[in-house]
Amino acid sequence: MHIKSDMRNLFLLFFLLSFFSSSAQYCHPSKPDVLDGIFTSSHTDFNILAYPYLREADVMWSKRIWRVIDMREKINHMLYFPVEPIPSRKSFMQMVMNALTCNAAKYQVTPYDIVDDEFTVRLTRKQVIENAFTREEISFENEMGEIVNKMVENPFDFSSVKRLRVKEDWFFDRQRSVFDVRILGVCPVLEKFDEMGEYKGEQPLVWLYFPELRMPMSITPIFNPNNDAATITYDHLFMKRIFSSYVFKESNVYDRKINTYKQNLDLLLEGKRIEEELFNYEQDLWEY
Repeated sequence: MHIKSDMRNLFLLFFLLSFFSSSAQYCHPSKPDVLDGIFTSSHTDFNILAYPYLREADVMWSKRIWRVIDMREKINHMLYFPVEPIPSRKSFMQMVMNALTCNAAKYQVTPYDIVDDEFTVRLTRKQVIENAFTREEISFENEMGEIVNKMVENPFDFSSVKRLRVKEDWFFDRQRSVFDVRILGVCPVLEKFDEMGEYKGEQPLVWLYFPELRMPMSITPIFNPNNDAATITYDHLFMKRIFSSYVFKESNVYDRKINTYKQNLDLLLEGKRIEEELFNYEQDLWEY
């Protein structure tokens, strides 16, 4: 009886240690004590530019679009790298997991379930971590010489997130006479593989409300390929739209994605057609 009780206590201790050690991997590594550079940076906090005031009566036209940002494209590498966290920079997914776990109370970014993209079902910090883990059953020999099985949790692989889904609204504001866009949400997408390493498809992880995500994005510097002295952030990247993407859905009466009625090359051409419609609408508003 004492042996079984001790084994249960050891298993509980192992589970708690594995949970907290796995949670700690999302935290950004601390900065070194020495100065790594030729000057001390004073721009530790960045101001978030507020959205222009928008009245419902001033929106004379709008269109909802869903995009995919493939971080494997060269222009999108700033979102994907570094694969492993470093003190000076972190990838978009490392920043997201840090905001949802280690600094959840500070940033107050609310994660939402993937049951829909309308931000209806909220998730807890524990649920986010459980969804991010991969579990597998292993067999080992205990101290009594018996073969036992147990489930173990593998740490989250940041490099497995290679795509982002973006939900946005395009609209014309007649008060300012501008054709503008507002990003509403971002959803990281995992790549799933079986035990043989074969690709099994995509798995959306969590939906994040973009206005809440702007706070951690605005204080997270990213690599500037043109000038190391000019600091840019993830908020700059999204607000100035320094990324490449393609359309995979537009608002429609059937609420269907493009891949349900177009395949292969026609799928990309349909996305281009939707983007061209947005461009033509803006151009047709003016007389030259």
